Amino acid sequence: MDVEWLKTKKAELGLRDGDLALPMGVERSVANKIANGKVALNARRADAVAKALGVSRDEVLFRFGISAEQPAPKTPAVRQVPADDDTKTVGIQHIDLAFGLGATFADSPVEVQVLQFPQEWVQTITLSPAELLTWTRGRGDSMLPTIDDGDLVLLDRSQREVKEQDALWAYTIGDIAAIKRLRVKGDRYQIFSDNPAVAPDEEPIDFVNIVARVVFVGKRL
Repeated sequence: MDVEWLKTKKAELGLRDGDLALPMGVERSVANKIANGKVALNARRADAVAKALGVSRDEVLFRFGISAEQPAPKTPAVRQVPADDDTKTVGIQHIDLAFGLGATFADSPVEVQVLQFPQEWVQTITLSPAELLTWTRGRGDSMLPTIDDGDLVLLDRSQREVKEQDALWAYTIGDIAAIKRLRVKGDRYQIFSDNPAVAPDEEPIDFVNIVARVVFVGKRL
């Protein structure tokens, strides 16, 4: 297991062990042990981990000590752009994990795609690097009317600390993922839904893994 390689890749992408728990299909504590070479990665998770890290499956198998064969250097893909198209685009991850607007279990492998968006449009929303942004979809009705079931949600993973009270945050508690408004109260997070029918909740700060801040919600017409 090449621990230093993984540490470097996580630093480049702004990832923590908790961010890899979903594609690894394990809890955060187990992801930490895998990242430190104490527990072996299941080879069946290699594709999902490769997409999360932006590398090939063979690279993951080699770096995690599953395969002894070193992969050939990856040739960068070239996107063909018509000569009269000067629109600059950036790639942003899209994951198929629907963050629960009540809560949804997040212990299954996550499919990751990279979609292209106009850079100027993205910069009207956030100036954070595209590699630290992720699209996903909300699920449920506890955040109505702010987020409807199936709405596209843009997560900014550069923001992992609750500094702005009552903002929208994506987080996990164990294998459960959710989007709620969070407020710090001592050593606990107060958790609020926008739907008045859903009662507030709270959890110890140490139990909550902040994934990202919600910076944009896209709705269907």
